[in-house]
This record gives sequence, structure tokens and C-alpha cells, in this order.
Amino acid sequence: MSIKETFSVTGENLLKRIKELIAEGNVTKISISDKHGKDIMSFPVTLGVIGVVLAPIFAAVGALAALLTECKITVERTDKTAENEGEEAPKTEENTQSTDIEVH
Repeated sequence: MSIKETFSVTGENLLKRIKELIAEGNVTKISISDKHGKDIMSFPVTLGVIGVVLAPIFAAVGALAALLTECKITVERTDKTAENEGEEAPKTEENTQSTDIEVH
């Protein structure tokens, strides 16, 4: 399951915001649209993407930033709670047995 969020940014902050979103790590797709909602650019963000692959995308986003005064970024994120529903509960002190050994 995924969650979509939309942010309004100015052209000068576009590239900075895109880099921040990618650094967060749970983003799967980013779409950029103008202030009227017309899609301009859309690209997937996959796990393990390296800077060499993102460089052309950043160049294109930088060129868009120079042309746009105001735009919207739509971010598709993975929903961590939905992914974890089928997994067992995380280990806590309550459900983890441990033995304390003191060395003197």
C-alpha cells in the first residue's frame, strides 16, 4: 500500500526538496507538476539508486526549477504500517528473554 503527499514549492527550492525526499528513503515515486496541476515530470525512486543514475534526473529538475516559479511535488511513499501487519511483533523487553551476566 502507498501513501501520496503533495507539496507546493517555489522553483528555487525544487531541487533541494527533491534531494531531501530521496534521502528519506521510503519514497517510491516523485511527480512534478505546474501550479495548475499539469504533470511535467515523473520518475520512480528505487532502493539502492546511486548518484550516477540520479545525476541526469537532478539536471532535468534543475532546468525545470529555472523555468517554474511555483510547482507541486507529489510523493508516493510506502506505508510502513501496512507492510508490518503480517510480520511478527518487533522484539521488546516484554517478549525477549535475556540473561544478564556480570563480569567482575
